[in-house]
Order: sequence, then C-alpha cells, then structure tokens
Amino acid sequence: MYEGIVQDLIDELGRLPGVGPKSAQRIAFHLLAADSTDVKRLAHVLTEVKDKVRFCTTCGNVAEAELCRICADPRRDNTIICVVEEPKDVLAIEKTREFRGRYHILGGAISPIEGIGPDDLRIKELLPRLVDGVVVEVILATDPNLEGEATATYLARLLKGMGLNISRLASGLPVGGDLEYADEVTLGRAFEGRRVLEA
Repeated sequence: MYEGIVQDLIDELGRLPGVGPKSAQRIAFHLLAADSTDVKRLAHVLTEVKDKVRFCTTCGNVAEAELCRICADPRRDNTIICVVEEPKDVLAIEKTREFRGRYHILGGAISPIEGIGPDDLRIKELLPRLVDGVVVEVILATDPNLEGEATATYLARLLKGMGLNISRLASGLPVGGDLEYADEVTLGRAFEGRRVLEA
C-alpha cells in the first residue's frame, strides 16, 4: 500500500476492465515517471472523450454526432442488420471488410448471474428498425459463450414471426489451432458448421 494520492491513482486504475492490481501499479508508476506534458495530454483526452462522445441514436455505436459514421454512410446496405453486443465488436467486424450492412449494438448480453435480462439491453430499440420492410436479414453476431448464446436464442425466438432471415455467425476451430486443445463446445460447433468441399 502506498500513501495518499498515489494509492488513489492505483485504485482508480485498478477499476478499469482488464487491469489488475499489478498492472494498475505499473501504469501508475509509468505516469509518475512520464513527462508532465504527456500526462496532461492524456488527462485532456479523457475529459474530452467524456464531453464529446455519445452513442448513435440509431444503432448505439460510439459517435461524436447524433449518428455514427456507419449509420451516416449512404453507401451501406440498409437491408441487413448485424446485431452485436458492444461497440468494440463493430470494429472487429469492420476490419474483415466482409460486411457492408448496418449494425445494432445491444450494450451487453443476457446474463442472469449478473442480473442482466432482455429489458436491460437495447432490444426495444432494435424492433422499430425491423418493421418497415426494408430489412430482410438479421445477423446475430453475439459472442460464442453462454451469455452470447442465450442472447442469440432469445432474439431468434423474438424475431421468428417477422418474416426475416435470421442467421448466426459460424463458429468453430481457429486457423492454426490444434484439435486436441479445442474445448467440446468449440469442436461441436465446428462439426455443426461444416461445409462440403468442392473437388
């Protein structure tokens, strides 16, 4: 334990996701050793982010205006919506350059253990986007874990009677992975998602 403000800094850094006590201490001492100009620039950016960044009124992505850059782009395909859990998932999908449709960010996943139910997610904001007949496919791209599966199953049942094509991202073995290290769920998914090879 350190004294006063140094311990306060370590405690605050430790509250960040993925930052444990040792990492928080390392970051704190890096900041103490850093040039004061660099620290002031970091503090300024943190303050500006909280002041300027909001969430897109259409999809829930991070934005500096009412609409995010994807929702504001007229070249995107309005007939397909990809449903993801968090804004960081949009970035991961965009890096593939395979998807040119629109997104909808739920803001999490159903997790009874953490007390998160369907009403805590942005599901009620998704439904109005689907009723005008423009959207023909909804891709459920929630994480391939227990919470993501529960969320995808809930959404698939909810959207079933709307006349939409509901699809789920395939999941399975990673490229370069070894079968012996794959867990049962991943291996089972790989078998479910197998495809015929053309000779």
